[in-house]
Amino acid sequence: MRKPSRAFAGGRTEGRAFGLLLGVAADALLADPRRVHPVAGFGSAAGALERAIYADSRFRGAAYVVVCVSGAVGLGFVLRSVTGSRTLAGPLTMGTAAWAVLGGASLAREATAMAAALGSGDLSAARARLPHLCGRDPEALDGAGLVRATVESVAENTADAVVAPLLWGAVAGLPGMLGYRAVNTLDAMVGHRSARYARFGWAAARLDDVATWAPARLTGLLAVALAPLVGGSPRRTYRIYRRDGARHPSPNAGRCEAAFAGALGVRLGGTNSYGGRVEHRPELGNGRAPLPADVRRAVRLSRAVGLAAAGLAAAGLAAAGALTVAAVGGRRG
Repeated sequence: MRKPSRAFAGGRTEGRAFGLLLGVAADALLADPRRVHPVAGFGSAAGALERAIYADSRFRGAAYVVVCVSGAVGLGFVLRSVTGSRTLAGPLTMGTAAWAVLGGASLAREATAMAAALGSGDLSAARARLPHLCGRDPEALDGAGLVRATVESVAENTADAVVAPLLWGAVAGLPGMLGYRAVNTLDAMVGHRSARYARFGWAAARLDDVATWAPARLTGLLAVALAPLVGGSPRRTYRIYRRDGARHPSPNAGRCEAAFAGALGVRLGGTNSYGGRVEHRPELGNGRAPLPADVRRAVRLSRAVGLAAAGLAAAGLAAAGALTVAAVGGRRG
């Protein structure tokens, strides 16, 4: 059987790295696809399936997740098989998929619009925009509550919409990246503690907890390292990350929010309302309540964390490719 040449031995990982960086650049320059968004299309299909098979049952919910996620992962395998990994089509497909699943530019745009509305005192506009970022009841929030909700959403969504897709794309390629976006989308759709989804959405919520475990911690650690960009101290931020990260009811959101609270020097957490359901969460951080200007600082930190994650993913893939080439050369020698 013909052995792979040294020139192409590391092509799979190098092509994946190029594709991820291409997707990051496209997201930064073009934001989300406007006409036909693949994630929205997946959500529509998943919603139709939910209506067809819904029952107040964990088993039905688990079956629903298996079908939806398997479809996304299967699509990733098909695309990888068709386009290959050592031709230009492979990296371009990876880049297009990364552009579709990454949400860093949209997150920054929505949060910046919130900062402008809050800074001008236009609470009606801010309440109208909040559902673009999170599921809290905007009518129950005053200006301070809207600011806190925005900062917390930026922190959590930096992991969900940026770091996690990059990490899964680096580790598992197209199937992993598309599979993660499917899992996270299902969690947003049905992973609620409401009467309808407490049982049906259980599997989606738990799978998202598992899939986001490592990305959330990487997000927190990158926020620690990059805290000086927003006037923070890495040492203080790490102390708050370690002390408060586990206090949040979510095993992942707390790590991100605690790190952002430490870096920004603010206090997050408190009472949240979700469609009439009230949650009382522990406070994270030692600082003052966040102000509208802190939303822009949170966006700056989020962008830096996303770029750092992209750099780490590409560097890790390049190193893996170099090791593969060296191993092939060693075997031939």
